Amino acid sequence: MEEIIFEWNVRVYFEDTDSGGVVYHANYLKFMERARTEWLRSLGLNQIKLKQEDKVMFVVRKIDIQYKIPARFNDELLIQTDCVKTTDYSIILKQNILRSKQIITEGKVEIVCINSDLFRPVRIPKMVKQLMEII
Repeated sequence: MEEIIFEWNVRVYFEDTDSGGVVYHANYLKFMERARTEWLRSLGLNQIKLKQEDKVMFVVRKIDIQYKIPARFNDELLIQTDCVKTTDYSIILKQNILRSKQIITEGKVEIVCINSDLFRPVRIPKMVKQLMEII
């Protein structure tokens, strides 16, 4: 079976950069967050509905990120999101940020499913987990 990686584009705006003219380090995390949200949306998952009806949310537990090459104002970046592992309670995603097909940032993100009222870990709903495992 061919691996499917979700891809999402973002343009770097002046507000994303620091005084050195490169993307501020925390903004790479924002780009990755937006790509994760778009990945969930591409699976047909509505995070507001999950929170209100299923009482679940996905939160970042751990991020391992490596900055390789800086991005600059007006660069067009491609954020790749690959679901590499699911467990009953968590998801491991590999997220790379590329510019012109070159990886400039590598990340590994662990996402945990929690109860939206109690903020305690809960099992990922079966239907949601199945959707993630297809990809």
